[in-house]
Amino acid sequence: MNIYDIAKEAGVSISTVSRVMNNKGNVNPATREKVEEILARNSYVPSAIARGMMSKSLNKVAVLTVDIRVPHYARTAYTIEREFSRRGYEVSLCNTGGELQETVKYLRAALEKQVDGIVLVGSVFNTICRDPEIEGLLRTTPTVLANGKLELPNSYSVLVDDKYGIGLAVDHLVRKGHREIYYLKDMDTVSARLKCEGFLNSLGRYGIKDAKKRVVNTAMSIEGGMKAVEQLLRKGNTFTAVVCGEDVTAAGAVKALLHAGLRVPEDVAVTGYNNSEYARICEPRLTTIDNKPELVAMLCVQLLTSLIEKTEAYSSCTIQPELVEGQTT
Repeated sequence: MNIYDIAKEAGVSISTVSRVMNNKGNVNPATREKVEEILARNSYVPSAIARGMMSKSLNKVAVLTVDIRVPHYARTAYTIEREFSRRGYEVSLCNTGGELQETVKYLRAALEKQVDGIVLVGSVFNTICRDPEIEGLLRTTPTVLANGKLELPNSYSVLVDDKYGIGLAVDHLVRKGHREIYYLKDMDTVSARLKCEGFLNSLGRYGIKDAKKRVVNTAMSIEGGMKAVEQLLRKGNTFTAVVCGEDVTAAGAVKALLHAGLRVPEDVAVTGYNNSEYARICEPRLTTIDNKPELVAMLCVQLLTSLIEKTEAYSSCTIQPELVEGQTT
């Protein structure tokens, strides 16, 4: 039995049945009672499509991220999924691997399911979404980008000031007396480039020369952090502090320093970024930058819900991260 059968048996319109199911007003008490009796007798469960036809919404959203195994993305996506679920939305979670064609594939699948909105988690989407095909797919769908920005009509952002965040790490190290500071650049996303820019600008403020020569490119992993530090030691570079763009890379840096017989932080200080589990399990515990993924996630949900339901004013926003001092500085 569908909504049309219910309406026919009750002798009312389908809009009246919909108002009863959604507990809306403007229904005669006797009519409401009659419709509710028929619904109960038939154990009627409305389909998502039927609800969508009446409300113009299927209460579905899609969350596209890069790799759910990465703690930062996992924390953000998990919070988004839980909060949307609490609000009555069905959530599809997709891992794109940061690849253009995978992003296109998942966006097409989401739009075929008639999702009401999309959340993109990861600054890599700043670059990917410049593709004309993706721009076309997103143009008419409410979209929120976590830590990124899209120049599209229905797109809004919840940004993290990563440049400022790395600046906090440099400020902290300089206050501790460090001048020989290196940066491990472990990704090539918009966020990673902003972090590196924050490092260069901060060194410039303190009059520390040859800032660009103090940037070491490596991979975002424990192995990447280890190899970068081993490279610095092998080349005989003089350094007393290492700033990392990710906690996992910083954990690798600490491991390599300890293996080389150096003390952390007495000989070399290390900072990470993300305030993740890697920072807490690292020994000694990492000094890191908290970029507040749960807050970013909640703001993304609030913003996209407002876009979908048109319930309140909405605008993009920027969050400032904070330094969390551990035992590596």
